[in-house]
Amino acid sequence: MARQAGTYISVTTSGEEVRAFLPAPLPVQPPVVLPGARLDSAEKAIHDLNLVAQMVPSLDWFLYGFVRKEAVLSSQIEGTQATLTDLLAFEAQEDGAPTPDVEEVCNYVEALKYARAQLGSAKGLPLSMRLLNETHKRLMRGVRGASKAPGQVRKTQNWIGGSRPGNAAFVPPPPGQLPELLANLEQFLHADKPMSPLARAGIAHVQFETIHPYLDGNGRIGRLLIALLLEHWKVLPHPLLYLSLFFRRHQAEYYRRLSLVRTEGDWEGWLDFFLDGVATTGEEAVKLARELFALVTADRSKVLAASTASVYGLRLFELLPSNPIITVNSAIRLLDTTKPTAGKAVSALVDAGVLEETTGRERGRQFVYGKYFNRLGAGE
Repeated sequence: MARQAGTYISVTTSGEEVRAFLPAPLPVQPPVVLPGARLDSAEKAIHDLNLVAQMVPSLDWFLYGFVRKEAVLSSQIEGTQATLTDLLAFEAQEDGAPTPDVEEVCNYVEALKYARAQLGSAKGLPLSMRLLNETHKRLMRGVRGASKAPGQVRKTQNWIGGSRPGNAAFVPPPPGQLPELLANLEQFLHADKPMSPLARAGIAHVQFETIHPYLDGNGRIGRLLIALLLEHWKVLPHPLLYLSLFFRRHQAEYYRRLSLVRTEGDWEGWLDFFLDGVATTGEEAVKLARELFALVTADRSKVLAASTASVYGLRLFELLPSNPIITVNSAIRLLDTTKPTAGKAVSALVDAGVLEETTGRERGRQFVYGKYFNRLGAGE
């Protein structure tokens, strides 16, 4: 039985008649044949990542960095130029406005934080389009696309690629079809199906991207949806999988695989690619978490052995994985102490070879936990 990926209907938009694509409803028919070896590798990587998360003494260390890494990478796929360095340097500041690109990444972090809090609260919004709309509103606040109905499912036709609808690479469903398509997607997310949740998350991502329910920000919300689903389904209780690294490394293949689902119904090819991404980035996250933990353990010993060791210095060191770029002012806030005491704590970590000053200035100096930061940002 041949698989029908969807149907095309004629729509007129911006004065041109074009063919818009309506994806077939979920679940996929005939059912997807999962790539067994790929699925096994992906599930093992997730299992190992969960083990690492349970074994480290402070999960916050890794959540801070991994969430921000995913935010940067997902935003970069959409053309944002901000780096992890830019984001963490801004967060270390006490004042000053972010650049537009950094603000987009900050919005991603806040959007994910909001959505996780909602799903984790008995009084929060359930996994639904209402939740995604509120998340989208936070993602687009004050940045590019802020004028394109943030938090609202689109009421006009959009298109992907090209300068106009007539030469677009892809024309998503017209707005009148969205309620039915999105309702079907929600049903799929909540259905009790005997399918691997990793595969379900991969299928949901493609369907969401194909529906393209917003005028802007669809890619970032669609990738954020993967993290929310894995957490909601208790596959990975924390967003430690920065899957956007794999998508960005293989960006052309990422888009090609999305397109082949639409043109040929090639769900198997997409899931082979997607599960390879889960396995690859999961294994890398496990390796990175272990390396960061070993680094922090070794550096803690150096801080304790230093001649300038102090209680405040050790307290500041323990905060570095969640604040790998600091200033004396941010140290004052983190330690809730005076400027002289914070300054001595920073100096103690410099003397221990943990922090390094990066500006070369006398005033407004910035200190970086270089070895930790460089390893965290690998692959950025």
